[in-house]
Amino acid sequence: MDAAEAVEVIQHEMTAFARRARASAGRMHPELSLVSYTLLGHLEESGGCRATDLAAHYALDKSTVSRQVSALERAGLIGRHPDPDDHRVQTLHLTDAGREILAQVTRSRRAAFRERLAGWPEEDLTRFAAYLERYNAGTAAD
Repeated sequence: MDAAEAVEVIQHEMTAFARRARASAGRMHPELSLVSYTLLGHLEESGGCRATDLAAHYALDKSTVSRQVSALERAGLIGRHPDPDDHRVQTLHLTDAGREILAQVTRSRRAAFRERLAGWPEEDLTRFAAYLERYNAGTAAD
């Protein structure tokens, strides 16, 4: 296989991976889409941020993030707090319920990955992890 063919295979397999991830998100927790799960994860990692920060970080349209944020608020998974440095700005934070749902879904996703990768040798897992980190560290536009 030459480099051009390899890139085509990678594109095809990454598309299949994304489709599978979206489909499995609904099975992990029916009310939590993959986008919602991702946003909750970022809020947990960052300790809270503005909706515009979420949109910028994930290169999503502000209206998409706004809809997701509204749904997460209605579900009681996130709340808004005044920014201590600028009270005109509100930051989004996980609620206790949001932390619990995120933890449940994360445990389920990790178990699914472990099951899918169970037969892989440790060397392959390590190499695959390094390749994914390298790929995701790239700065090219998606």
